[in-house]
Amino acid sequence: MIETDTDIMQKTEQPLPTSLNDIREPIADELKKFRVFFKESLHTDVMLLNKIIAYLLKTKGKELRPILVFHSARLCGGITQRTHIAAAMIELLHTATLIHDDVVDDAERRRGFLSIPKIFKNKASVLLGDFLLARGLLIALDNHEYQLLQVVSTAVKRMSEGELRQLKAAGLQNMTRQKYFEIISDKTGSLITACCETGAISSTDIEEKHKILREVGENIGVAFQIKDDLFDYGGEDTGKPLGNDIRERKVTLPLIAALERAGKSDTRHIRHLFRKRKKKQSEVDEIVHFVRENGGMTAAQEEMNRYAEHAFELLHKFPATEERHDVENLIRFVITRKK
Repeated sequence: MIETDTDIMQKTEQPLPTSLNDIREPIADELKKFRVFFKESLHTDVMLLNKIIAYLLKTKGKELRPILVFHSARLCGGITQRTHIAAAMIELLHTATLIHDDVVDDAERRRGFLSIPKIFKNKASVLLGDFLLARGLLIALDNHEYQLLQVVSTAVKRMSEGELRQLKAAGLQNMTRQKYFEIISDKTGSLITACCETGAISSTDIEEKHKILREVGENIGVAFQIKDDLFDYGGEDTGKPLGNDIRERKVTLPLIAALERAGKSDTRHIRHLFRKRKKKQSEVDEIVHFVRENGGMTAAQEEMNRYAEHAFELLHKFPATEERHDVENLIRFVITRKK
């Protein structure tokens, strides 16, 4: 039986967290220390780099990935200095990939601010991304954290493979449900997997716990990406559809599921619209309507809930502690967030 969002939210008797601040609260002091450590890790004698880094720190995101590292460490025994090193490595890698993405996509804005490439141009932005990747490697090597380095390096490899798979599968002719899940598992799931696994490694030497947290991360990562893909089509819980994936011809699960359910004549028409490089707003709206009318949203939500439920089942291998409850709340936040 497939659980609804409400079923999943009621897994414990505690109230559902309403914002990421609720998730941060148990680790607030550690996050303050982490921000200092992260800022210090970015120090350089190059004036231009320092200028860009200052802007980067000003526009930082929600810190979801470091939060995952810290909560995973708490679940497995407690936060250590190794946890801060792991979180810094993950955040450096994640930030580097976002900057490189903004260069490739010619993005105007990131998190409500002008993107770094728009202000500092592409060459400086690419070099900043390279600098961040190098700093992540050096933090690991300076602290002899070879196990953490292996996990994070594997994530980098998988993320690159996922991006290349998506390029190869661009267009409806090549995209299948199986390929979709392979792509998002590598593109998004791999880094979130690394968050949970490195958090566990930083806290305990018990390999079974590392394995469980690795699997938890895989499931959270896939659920996270499906939720992002749902945002593009709007709905009752996401507000006005964005349509960005549709304009960029990115085939995601809501569309795949709707095409599986619709009649041949309808799917031919929608495929034709989707392949157009420049779409009118009315055409974007027509695709959104098609996805909603043919159950694409519902099917994608059900898949997202399946992955979240599997993560819950894995977590139940741990005792019912406050630390486990906090990780469960983080999963609830991932699948119920509004942006």
